[in-house]
Amino acid sequence: MQIDSLKLFHVAVPLKQPVKTAGRQLDALETVLVRMQSGEVSGWGEAAPGNAPTASAEWAAGVFGCLKDWLVPAVVGTMIDSGEDIARRLAPFRDNQFARSALDAAWWDLNARLQEKPLHELLGGTRNEIELGTTFDQMESIDEFLASIAGAFEAGFARVRLMFRPGWDIQMVDAVRKEFPVETIHVDGEGAMGLEHVDTLQRLDDFGLAMIEQPLSADDLVGAAMVQESVSTPLCLDESITSVAQAEVALELNSCRYMNLTPGRVGGLTPAVAIHDACSQAGVPCFVGATPQSAIGTRHCLALASKENFTYPADFFPSADLFEQDLAEQPARTRDECDGTMRIALWSEPGIGVEPDAGLLKKFSVSMA
Repeated sequence: MQIDSLKLFHVAVPLKQPVKTAGRQLDALETVLVRMQSGEVSGWGEAAPGNAPTASAEWAAGVFGCLKDWLVPAVVGTMIDSGEDIARRLAPFRDNQFARSALDAAWWDLNARLQEKPLHELLGGTRNEIELGTTFDQMESIDEFLASIAGAFEAGFARVRLMFRPGWDIQMVDAVRKEFPVETIHVDGEGAMGLEHVDTLQRLDDFGLAMIEQPLSADDLVGAAMVQESVSTPLCLDESITSVAQAEVALELNSCRYMNLTPGRVGGLTPAVAIHDACSQAGVPCFVGATPQSAIGTRHCLALASKENFTYPADFFPSADLFEQDLAEQPARTRDECDGTMRIALWSEPGIGVEPDAGLLKKFSVSMA
């Protein structure tokens, strides 16, 4: 298809509660939306690496500049018939996975709309409902922490992730497991541990966890393989997986038994599907990760989570908890009458099923190009 035009929006969506990042208080989440047009039809993508280069080397303002100055000019006015075509157009540029992912996602949405198919159908999804998980970090008191987790399970979340680091580790997990003896729980080390913490990681085998996510630094795939040999709990890689090539190395080394695939981190839906397929062939299940983002990016993630090898509940950040107003409508959440589990039913409309609210997009835009 001919890519006739691309429009960029750097937006700051007001948060319900301020958050601190890198010592600064933030009142809005910055993100970047892309509108890709072919003829009369448009598709939307989103890059949401955060306001600052803390979770990764990218941040929203940098993504906007990279797209505006380099990536968009390489794609606009060209024929793009696959995600691989976009990758070839962007081959001269290194890294910038979130920026790439916004273009890739917009192409997939555009393609699905042109074919008048929901995105999850075009991606080869095998389910129409997605189970959801949520995340908890350290709070002022363990009682508050346990009460928040109880609220999540009562709301129907299928699993919870507990952030795990030296000083907030075994005692915390022990308290949570005693309070919730049978619920699905896993921990996430965010790369804060090293091989000197193997004894601590081995102690986690006592708690029946679903997995230990990213215990070591992102570049230590050999160390992860060594840890996986020494513990019975499955390891999951997240920040380590930034490309198809990295995923293939991790599979070859047996560095994990799960992968968390965040479309923005790996460069878009196209590489995420390729990694999903490689993991499926290797017998390594996956789940879809996400960063805080608007409903545009959330819908892309949910569509991806419909694929067969995404067997663990997907990350989900309820926009009603995050934002004063979201840029688009989130899919409705429902509770199963039999098991009480909360799920999101996928949509039947073409593409991601919605477009951003034009008034809110204009109101919250910091820059446009």
